Amino acid sequence: MFLNFKCFLVAVIFSFLAGSFTAAEAWDKVAARSLSHYIMGVLYEDLEDFDQAIQEYQKAVQSGTQNTQERLKLASTYIKKNNIEAAIAELKLAIADDPTAVQPHALLSLLYSIEKQEGLALAEYEAALKNASVFEPANTDLYKSLGAVYIRQNKFLQAKGVYKLLIGLTPKDPEVYFYSGSVNYELKDMPAFEKDLKAALKLKPDYHEALNFLGYAYLEENKNIATAGKLIKKALALDSENPAYLDSLGWFYFKKGKLKDAQEELEKASLLLEDPVIFDHLGDLYLKTGDRLKAKSNWEHALALDPSQGLIKDKLDKLNGK
Repeated sequence: MFLNFKCFLVAVIFSFLAGSFTAAEAWDKVAARSLSHYIMGVLYEDLEDFDQAIQEYQKAVQSGTQNTQERLKLASTYIKKNNIEAAIAELKLAIADDPTAVQPHALLSLLYSIEKQEGLALAEYEAALKNASVFEPANTDLYKSLGAVYIRQNKFLQAKGVYKLLIGLTPKDPEVYFYSGSVNYELKDMPAFEKDLKAALKLKPDYHEALNFLGYAYLEENKNIATAGKLIKKALALDSENPAYLDSLGWFYFKKGKLKDAQEELEKASLLLEDPVIFDHLGDLYLKTGDRLKAKSNWEHALALDPSQGLIKDKLDKLNGK
């Protein structure tokens, strides 16, 4: 195709530069040649001549010694051509060239997400965040994101370490204590969980997520039942239609033996959210009131929503006389 004057001028300049080096400057000559191809690739990409751009970026990679940036541009051009497989291959090579880089991991994470490979996407995002944190050790947003990735991956011990660091960096951030508490809850460290949630609420008394979480945890442990009710009701006063909070209130009434009130709240929650916990609670409620058919129906519905719920399966087996 016709090369516009801008492209022509750049080509001439770099041709001149490359020819002006002495033998003692061989490495610089190689670098200039690589840069020449790189810039030509950028220009072709601007002209949306992606095939020519790819050829230039490939030449830049072949001419260069440190190819991370060239491979990134090559990968981005492959994406524009909708060649995801080739883009992923280039990004992997970019990472091999420079394992400490951030961008290749981040872009690879995005591509894996598009390909619905969630586990690989999270792993690459984790690597990007780890590398970024080296350059910005005080950037709390990076650590929050890394902690969230660890939670998604069920890497709770790693998440615990991240949130411990964050508490040191931002001791006045209630959200950090909340998520630290969430991790400790998963690790079944209930004293640490309670301490974290209380710290969050001390900093932010109207933190309704923390109010409900602490109240529900008390119910699950069969302790501080009266306090649990107060916490949950306060959460609902702040977010009255939240189905998780309605479920918590229904479970509180169940624990108190107020079965009619429990049924009202749990049924209301079930209309707002299809969640196995809510239907499990309804199953327990109906068994308590002697309605075995409704108990069975709700437990079956809970199991259909989440077949991994072994305890619900045990309840059904017991109800069916197995």
